[in-house]
Amino acid sequence: MKLGPTFSEMLHPDTIDASVREQALAAKTADPLDPINLYNITWRDSHNEIYHYVVPPQITGVDAPIVVIYGREFPTGSHKVGAAYSVLAELALTGQVDPDKHTLVWPSTGNYGVGGAWVGGRMGCQSIVVLPEGMSQERFDLIEHYGARVIKTPGSESNVKEIYDKTWELRQDPNIRVLNQFEVMGNYRFHYAVTGNTVAELADVLQAKGVGNGRIAAFVSAMGSAGTIAAGDRLKQIWPDHKIVGLEPIQCPTLYNNGYGAHEIQGIGDKHVTWIHNVRNMDALMCIDDMSCLRGLQLFTEETGWRVLHDRFGVPEADLPTLGTIFGISGICNLLGAIKTAKYYNLGQDDVIVTVCTDSISRYHSVMDWLTETEGPMDEAEATARMRGIFHGAGLDWIQEGTVHNRNRWHNLKYYTWVEQQGKSVEELDAQKDPDWWHRHQEMVAEIDRLIRENR
Repeated sequence: MKLGPTFSEMLHPDTIDASVREQALAAKTADPLDPINLYNITWRDSHNEIYHYVVPPQITGVDAPIVVIYGREFPTGSHKVGAAYSVLAELALTGQVDPDKHTLVWPSTGNYGVGGAWVGGRMGCQSIVVLPEGMSQERFDLIEHYGARVIKTPGSESNVKEIYDKTWELRQDPNIRVLNQFEVMGNYRFHYAVTGNTVAELADVLQAKGVGNGRIAAFVSAMGSAGTIAAGDRLKQIWPDHKIVGLEPIQCPTLYNNGYGAHEIQGIGDKHVTWIHNVRNMDALMCIDDMSCLRGLQLFTEETGWRVLHDRFGVPEADLPTLGTIFGISGICNLLGAIKTAKYYNLGQDDVIVTVCTDSISRYHSVMDWLTETEGPMDEAEATARMRGIFHGAGLDWIQEGTVHNRNRWHNLKYYTWVEQQGKSVEELDAQKDPDWWHRHQEMVAEIDRLIRENR
C-alpha cells in the first residue's frame, strides 16, 4: 500500500523530503489523481503559509476578529480528505486493511465519502461510498470520478441510521472493511494533531498582522462526524480558558433537544452523537437555521450579493472573490455560529475566534439552482435584507452552555446509537467519561508517525 505523510508532515509540509514535496506541488494541478498528491494533505500552501481569511467586520458586525481556515485547497477540495487518509493509513498499519483482498466502505453524508474515494484509489484500494440519495449531485459526480462505487440510501443529510443499516449489511462479507468516520479515532487524531496545532500556530501569524493578542479565544465548528471539533481539544490544552462551541441545525437539534428531522446544511447534523465527539469538553452548543445558511451562501456567491456587500455595507471589493470561493453551506453555518459566539461571550478586539470552511461553493451549484427555482432570483433588496437579518441580526437564541448536566446528557445520548445499535459495551461508553481515555488517543499520534515512517 502506498503511504503518504505523517501527522507531523501534514502539520508542517516543509519537513517533507524536498524532492517529494516538489513533485507533489507540481502534481496538484498537473495530475490531481497521482498518488504523490497525498503529500498535499495540509492546511498550508507552497510557501508553508496557512490557508486562512479574516472575515471583514462589515460582514460580522462584531468587534471580535473572526478568522476562517479553509479546505478548498486540499486534494478533493475539502479537508475531509485528511480524515479519510488518517483513518485508512492507521488501519493499514495495524493490519486491519489489505488492499489486495479488502474492499473499503466509506459511510458518509458527503465530503468524507469524496475523500475516501480519492484516498482509497491513491492508496491502491477498491472503494464503495454509502451516501444518502438527497445529497448534492456534485458529490456523486466526484465520487465516481475518483473511481469508487456509490450506494445511495434513503433520505438526506440527517438519515445516518439508513447508512448504518446498509453498512451492517455489507460488512457480512468478510472481504469488506467499513471505515466509519463517526467511530474511528483516526478522524479525531487528524483534527486534534493537524487542524488543532495549525490553528494554534495561526495565532502568532495573526498577531504579527495586528489581529488578536497571540491566542485563540474560541474555536467554533458544526458537528457532522465531529472530527473537526477535535481541534478544540488541542487548543484548550494550550489555553485553558479557550471556548469550544459546537453547532447543529435548528431543524435537527439532536444534542440541544434530543431532536430529529431533515435539514439542508450538508455535512453536519447527522441525527446522533458520534463516538469520536468529546462532548464533555464542549463549552457551548448553538443551533443555526438551515435556510439562513443557503441564503447566506447565495449572498456571498452571486454578483447581486457582491454589489450589495460592497456598495451598501462597505465590504472591500478585493474581498469579494474570496468570499465567493471559500464558503460552502456548512462554512456559512460556522460563520454564523462564530458571530453568535462573539455576542454571547461579549468578546472584544483581542479575542480571535477561529472557524472552518470545510469545502466551497463548487459542491453546491446545484443547491443554489434549487434555491433560485424555489424562491426566485435574489435582487438587491433581498440581498440587503439577508445581510441585515442573517449576519448582523444573528441572535442569542438556541444556545446551551456546557454545564455538568448538559455534558452528561450529551454523553448519555451516545448510548442509543453505539450500545443499542452498533455493538459497543456500556463499559466502553463509560470509559469515555475519563479524560485519560482521550489523552491516550492523542498520545498515539507519535507512534503512528513512527509506523508510517518505517513502513514507507
